[in-house]
Amino acid sequence: MKQDIRLAAISLLALMALPSIADEKKDMFRPENASVTSQSIAPDARAGGMGDIGAATDPDVMSQYWNPAKYPFCISRAGVALNYTPWLRQLVSDMDLAYLAGYYRIGDYSAVSASLRYFSLGEVYTNSGSTNDNSMTINPYEMSMDVAYSLMLSEKFSIAAAVRWIYSDLTYDYSDDTSPGSAFAVDLAAYYQNYINIGQRECQLGLGLDISNIGSKINFGGDDNSEFIPANLRLGASLMIPIDEYNRLTIAADANKPLVPTMPIKGANESDEDFEVRKQKDYYDLSSISGIFKSFGDAPGGFREEMQEIRWSVGAEYVYNDKFALRAGYHHESENKGNRKYFTVGAGFKMNVFSLDAGYVIATAKSNPLDQTLRFTLSFDMDGIKDLFKRR
Repeated sequence: MKQDIRLAAISLLALMALPSIADEKKDMFRPENASVTSQSIAPDARAGGMGDIGAATDPDVMSQYWNPAKYPFCISRAGVALNYTPWLRQLVSDMDLAYLAGYYRIGDYSAVSASLRYFSLGEVYTNSGSTNDNSMTINPYEMSMDVAYSLMLSEKFSIAAAVRWIYSDLTYDYSDDTSPGSAFAVDLAAYYQNYINIGQRECQLGLGLDISNIGSKINFGGDDNSEFIPANLRLGASLMIPIDEYNRLTIAADANKPLVPTMPIKGANESDEDFEVRKQKDYYDLSSISGIFKSFGDAPGGFREEMQEIRWSVGAEYVYNDKFALRAGYHHESENKGNRKYFTVGAGFKMNVFSLDAGYVIATAKSNPLDQTLRFTLSFDMDGIKDLFKRR
C-alpha cells in the first residue's frame, strides 16, 4: 500500500512528460526515465515565452536555471525574481511551481547567485481499498536549493559552478519501505559574448553551455535501487540585432540532451530471469557518473534513437525602448521521447525598479496536458530600487 501511494504521486509527475500516446507503439515509446522530473520544468516567463530557451540569451536575473555563467555580464549590480507557474491545469487544479532566484555581482568580474524551487503536487487522497476509515489526504512535494559562483575569465568569456540540494517527499508515512528522498548535484556552465558586424549593424552574439544535475542518485526506501536525477546537457546560441535606437530583435536556439541512461528492453529470446539480471547490472547498478557517459550510446534503437533524445527550441524576442517585449518560440521533442511539441508566446513590461513577464503555451500534440500553461515572473532591479530611495 505504501509503495502504491508513492507510485501514484510519481505518476502525476510523469504526466508532465507524457501527453496522450494512445497511437504510439509501446516498443518505440521510451521517454527519459528519471526521478524528480520537476527539476526539468522551465520556471520563468521570459524563457517560457521563447520556447524554453535560455542557455545563451541576454543575461538576466533568471540565468541561475539556464546558465549561471551569464551573471557577470549583467548590467545591474543585483536582482531578485519571483516566478509562479500553475502546472497541468488541464488535469488538476492545485499543482503549482514556485521559484525564487537572485544574484549579486562582486566587483566587475564575478557574481554569486542562488535559487529556491518548490513544486507542489497538490492534495492527493489515499485509501487502503478496504474501508474509508483509512483514507487520508497527503500533500506530496519536491523542492531544491542551490548556490552558484560565476567568474569572467576575459571580457568575452565566463564560467560558473553551482551546488544543489534536491528533496522529494511523495509519501504519507515514513518507514523502511517508503521515505523521502534527497540528492546532491552540481552544475557546470560557460558563456561567451561578443559583438560582430552584420552589414552596418553591431550585433551581440551569445554562446552558452550548461551541464546540470551532475550528482548522486536518489532513493525513496524499500530497496537498494536508487533512481537517476534528470542530468542534462544544454547548448545554446543567440544573436541580438539592433534595428534602430529604440528597437532590437533577438533570435535564439537551444538544444538539450538528457544525460540519463535508457532503461534496457527485453530481448526477443531472453527469459524474464535473464532480463532482470541484465537490467540490474546495466541500469540499476550504474553510478550516476557512469550513467551520464552511458547515456550517449545506450539507446536500443541505435544512433537514430540517440538523436531523438535531443530536444530543441527556437525563439525570438522583440524589445522596444527597453520597456516592452514581445516573444514567441517553438519547442520540439520526439514522439518516442515524450512528444512535447508546442508553440509559446509571451510579453513583458519593464520599469526602472521592476519588470513583469508572462508566457503562454500552445500545444500542437493532441490532448497535451501542457496546453494553455501560463508562467508569470516578477523581477526587481536592486540598482533601480537604490536609485529610487536616493531621489527621496
